[in-house]
Amino acid sequence: MRNKSVIQEAEDIQRAVDMIQLGARMQMLEAETKLSRERLLKLYKEVRGVSPPKGMLPFSTDWFMTWQPNVHSSLFMSLYRFMCDTTGLSGLDAITKAYRLYLEHIAADDMEEVLSLTRAWTLVRFFDADLLQLATCSACGGRFVAHAYDPTHDYVCGLCNMPSRAGKGRRSGSAQEPTTR
Repeated sequence: MRNKSVIQEAEDIQRAVDMIQLGARMQMLEAETKLSRERLLKLYKEVRGVSPPKGMLPFSTDWFMTWQPNVHSSLFMSLYRFMCDTTGLSGLDAITKAYRLYLEHIAADDMEEVLSLTRAWTLVRFFDADLLQLATCSACGGRFVAHAYDPTHDYVCGLCNMPSRAGKGRRSGSAQEPTTR
């Protein structure tokens, strides 16, 4: 019989509630807490009022390389590194605090949320596994997410070298008609 700590269980429940409120997927909850899947499902339904989304998590570094996700991922990684370097936080605590800062920043600039908490968590795991790195833009000096081991001596970011269709989406400009799918 395992020795369960009531305090540890309460901390896991609070951690899970915080992650659920920020939009975490079940796989993240299972990896970051010691709660059973059944307990997490009940908790998710109680917090969100609906069952959690089904399906596998994305496992591709390529998503982080496309224009808009790269900008948002790079912003998040800067906030995450800042949290780790200045507060002494690490792991999930640093990820959730950096993600809250990310949400505050994009809300203040009236930007669309591109990076979910689960994607931010996956991004940090990709960095920890040496699949991704930060590359310094040779034009602006900013640091941006790039594939690990790619040459970065002449790297130019997506903000300095914007794709022709960048910013032409649904939320760019009030004169633009909403698009239908």
